[in-house]
Amino acid sequence: MDQEICEPKTNGEEQSYQKEDKAKWYVIHTYSGHENKVKDNMEAMVQNRNMQDYILDIQVPLEEYVESKDGHRKVKERKMFPSYVLVKMIMNDESWYLVRNTRGVTGFVGPGSKPVPLLDEEVRVLGVTDDKELYGNYEVGEEVKVIDGPFNDFMGKIDSLNYEKGKVKVSISMFGRDTLVELGFNQIIKK
Repeated sequence: MDQEICEPKTNGEEQSYQKEDKAKWYVIHTYSGHENKVKDNMEAMVQNRNMQDYILDIQVPLEEYVESKDGHRKVKERKMFPSYVLVKMIMNDESWYLVRNTRGVTGFVGPGSKPVPLLDEEVRVLGVTDDKELYGNYEVGEEVKVIDGPFNDFMGKIDSLNYEKGKVKVSISMFGRDTLVELGFNQIIKK
């Protein structure tokens, strides 16, 4: 009698976690000034070729800066890394081909244009992910210790979390008053 071997069924949520675990962030080089076009073109190609399971996120990291003009201050954004785009993907022949053949892409960053994924610490510093596991499972109201920067060794409570920007606001008691400071997740640890 033949026995049928069945794979255990997983729900969609478990499969998405498995995809997230396999996916890594890669840096691609583009023509100068073409970063947003590359991002748009690549997103369109991912949709058209149904590659959403392999190319999960495409980002052009931005940073805010203050510009003073005629006595007025404006907060503006600029590209953190001109000529570079970050791609979170599961590397295989198809996904490599799609990225490499997107108009405006000159290649992957790595030795001999061989794709090398970013380390978790590099991703954390760039703040391009909203992956809670990458930053730790913090909660509003939780007590933390500051381990870096001008507030080193201060204790405080988490007031708000912004996983998208990789920032946390912590209420610290200084000179008998609570003061709200914005820190990176890499500047705090759980008490």
